Amino acid sequence: MSTLARHNAASDMANSSSGYRTLWRWHFYAGLFVMPFLIVLAITGTLYCFQPQIEPLLYPQLLVVEPQTAPRMTEDVLLARARAAMPADATAVTAAISNEPQRSTEFIFRLAGGEKESVYLNPYTGAVLGRLSVDQRFMQVDRMLHRKLLLGKPGELLMELAACWTLVMLGTGVALWWPRQAARVRDALVPRFTLRGRPLWKNVHAFMGIWLALGALAFVLTGLPWSGSWGKQFKALATAANLGAPPGTWGGLPLRSMLPAGAGTAASAETDGTAGMDATHSAHTANTAAHKAQATQTDSMPGMVMDDLPLPQTPWAVGNAPVPASTDDASTHDKPPAPLPLGRIVAQAASLGVTSGYNVALPTSATGVYTVSYFPADPQLERTIYIDQYSGRVLKDIRYADYGGISKAVSYGTSLHMGRYFGVANQILCAAISLGLALMAVTGCVMWWKRRPQGSLGAPSRERAAPPMRGWKAGLVVLGMVFPLMGATLLAVWLGDRAIFGRAGQRKRAAQ
Repeated sequence: MSTLARHNAASDMANSSSGYRTLWRWHFYAGLFVMPFLIVLAITGTLYCFQPQIEPLLYPQLLVVEPQTAPRMTEDVLLARARAAMPADATAVTAAISNEPQRSTEFIFRLAGGEKESVYLNPYTGAVLGRLSVDQRFMQVDRMLHRKLLLGKPGELLMELAACWTLVMLGTGVALWWPRQAARVRDALVPRFTLRGRPLWKNVHAFMGIWLALGALAFVLTGLPWSGSWGKQFKALATAANLGAPPGTWGGLPLRSMLPAGAGTAASAETDGTAGMDATHSAHTANTAAHKAQATQTDSMPGMVMDDLPLPQTPWAVGNAPVPASTDDASTHDKPPAPLPLGRIVAQAASLGVTSGYNVALPTSATGVYTVSYFPADPQLERTIYIDQYSGRVLKDIRYADYGGISKAVSYGTSLHMGRYFGVANQILCAAISLGLALMAVTGCVMWWKRRPQGSLGAPSRERAAPPMRGWKAGLVVLGMVFPLMGATLLAVWLGDRAIFGRAGQRKRAAQ
């Protein structure tokens, strides 16, 4: 055995009476639970981080076009062609607006059965490039694996639990690593590749753990606000304390489009020179009149929020912003009035400083609104704009400056977490941390397997007279209160450990 290995063994024994084994035991339980989820999170997170580079390689025939000197077709003409390529009962719900010369134009439709499909067109020729299921798109599947293991709500809760237990694993891991007695910090920070067997795995595990601890902590804290259980409660609390979404005063204006008194003719007069394409648009409006009730349920149901709109992503701060309420005012008209065309909304967004890389949620009911959602890499440029579909009046323009303190912090954390804030360097950093955490899970698993007794779980033995460790216990209690779901599992693990392994230890001591 090498000198360092003997020193580690002696250190472990020396600290067995100072809470070392208790910390090791909690670290073991946390790691045993977290390891498989950590590997899934690391791989899916790394893939999603490189979405801008990966997707054009996966779907070049849909996403990539040859740049041309010819002018691009208007959004209205492209939308009309997209509608013609879809079934008559499909409803256009989202338009992706981009000025990148090599990218196609995308529109998202909701089919009669509720599924969503994207239609891609060449913006220079108007040719339909193809269709793709929104839910079966590779990066969407990857994202749902990352968030909920493709298991719906149970998977979402499991991933949230795994993130919370990662905090326990990090805290106990750093405490176990902390140099004791004659050990030096330099020895703990530098890998010892001269070691062999389990001592080498332990050294690499500790070395990587301490270097990755801050990155892992940042990943957990920036990811939890997006979780399905705790994240929603946290967002609601931040909003209630005026630290999240902006106050819901909406500038004194109604948060829904107002139907013009003169039926559809007055509104259609404001088409800004696009009346030529409106024949197709009006025909679609007539075709979808029978589906108005279904559409109303989708974009204007009372109590719905921005997170419920058919947008790929929205800024965290506005997730709880209410969706415009819908009433059946259109029943008083002979025919529904025609809304402003999409091209008019795109021009208006450009006049407000939003020119490319944003999504527009299209109104699908008589009192819905156009919702412009801009979610760029720089959080300070985030915008959410509600526009009356008939008059073009801006009902609300929510900017980063309107966010509360918590939402501003979460916005920056999200951009860093997704590898978007400072470009490729951010992506590489996130990938290094993610894959490093996956390797940590592998090294921890190897260490456990090498020391695991045959036919036994191999949990570190309990201390006969463990110290009070009041600070650690208080920390776990606080963690359980902040994250109630985790608090319940902490209590369950503690009770199970005492009930199963505590009695076994008592029987073993009685037999001696």
